[in-house]
Amino acid sequence: MNWSYVLERNVEQFPNKEAIVFGERRFTYRQLEERVDALAKGLQQLGLKRGDTVAILLLNCSEYLEITFAVNKVGGVWLPLNYRLAGPEVSYILNHSESKMLISEMEFEPLIRGIRKDIPGVQKFIAVGKDVPGGWEGYDRLVEANRGAKVPHAMVELDDLHRLMYTSGTTAHPKGVMITYGNLYWKNIGHIMMFNMTSEDKTLVVGPLYHVGGMDLPATGTLYIGGSVVILKKFDPISVLEGIQKERATNTWFAPAMVNLLFQEPTFGQYDVSSIRFIIDGGEKMPLPLITKIKEKFPNAWFADAYGLTETVSGDTFLSKDKVIEKIGSVGKPVIQLRVRIVDDAGKDVPPNTLGEIVLRGPKVFKGYWKNPQATAEAIKDGWFHTGDIGTMDEEGYLYIVDRKKDIIISGGENIASLEVERVIYELPQVLETAVIGIPHPKWQEIPIAFVVLKKGEKLTADEIIAHCSKRLAKFKVPKEIEFIDMLPRNPSGKVLKRELRERHKGDTPL
Repeated sequence: MNWSYVLERNVEQFPNKEAIVFGERRFTYRQLEERVDALAKGLQQLGLKRGDTVAILLLNCSEYLEITFAVNKVGGVWLPLNYRLAGPEVSYILNHSESKMLISEMEFEPLIRGIRKDIPGVQKFIAVGKDVPGGWEGYDRLVEANRGAKVPHAMVELDDLHRLMYTSGTTAHPKGVMITYGNLYWKNIGHIMMFNMTSEDKTLVVGPLYHVGGMDLPATGTLYIGGSVVILKKFDPISVLEGIQKERATNTWFAPAMVNLLFQEPTFGQYDVSSIRFIIDGGEKMPLPLITKIKEKFPNAWFADAYGLTETVSGDTFLSKDKVIEKIGSVGKPVIQLRVRIVDDAGKDVPPNTLGEIVLRGPKVFKGYWKNPQATAEAIKDGWFHTGDIGTMDEEGYLYIVDRKKDIIISGGENIASLEVERVIYELPQVLETAVIGIPHPKWQEIPIAFVVLKKGEKLTADEIIAHCSKRLAKFKVPKEIEFIDMLPRNPSGKVLKRELRERHKGDTPL
């Protein structure tokens, strides 16, 4: 079923029910469907065809969800872009994804202007908001000019591409995760069943909609079942608390860094958060002290410690409400139609409570990486998705995450591929070799630092390296510290021993 059918069905059942709330803007399902039809017609007039990719570079807003429905309705594929990326990163993704259109806002116009000559495949630029510069189409004009239009749903199969999402993974360049309609359907069914979701549920979106946390945990499921979605432009503790109290939100998703900031808000106790019945965590492993505090601060909420990946539309396992205390630290059991195993290097199952790689199989697992058959073959073997994450499973089948994908640094819920940062540092001709690791940080959980070996006789300062990275990478990916060393520690096969580099910083006070 096309994602756009969700609106048609909900209009039949709940025409006057609020679908989306964003600030002062409130749209019923009927109003939302009218805007989506108008936008879909406008995009067709601009040349959007079945199979074309439309990139979205926006802060959270109601238009974001309108775009997902409209693009899918005409048979297109939508691609959410991380708005924290630097220009070269954005241009790489736009080119690799073969995006035909880009929908953005004026906050990012300088970035787009700076890379426009590098993205010849993008044929149309569409601006959300009142200020529309030359060379851009106006989003509002497209909608207003096509009021009353009716656009038929493109017929799709479960294996057809619904969206592309680029993830840092462990490679020097991000990989395009191909998410199908079947993946989305089974993700939604799994979450609806796990949390007994109904049309009375109201999701507060506090994470960015370019991320599966903001988009899918459980916002798409909420819309699927006919509930309401309340969107915050950006995460802010006061806005979150006000949103919960005013809108009587029933669920939300938090990354651990968000929870840290939320609990540091001195006025927390002045807000009524009793309407929240479940909280999903994600982005990184939630520290046990934070889990305890969540239970204290949200007394009516089921804290569903979770595990998931972009490649599975996230939300693969959840810790059930009755096991929060008994199995604290576990991320629970898998959702319906998903199998989880722990295997050794040979792909054989390991005994309970034994470390191994987490592998997944089921209809919510992605179909592969866009234009990257080698990476797809390496990740999906005999039908099982090899996550690269390390965990254990106890005798009762409860999953515990012990480590995560090699060389991934997770800062504030964002993935940073150390190889990507290293690639940028290697661009400096004075650098012989480099290794980037993550070290603990009280606010962001981790921050990246770089160890650098210079070529003999060369000179380079830490500030110069950081300045170079700042031009090529998103701010959160830029190393916060540079340490010059004579050589990198390696094993007999020549692999850099990053664990030894981490030991050098063990116990240090982060910047």
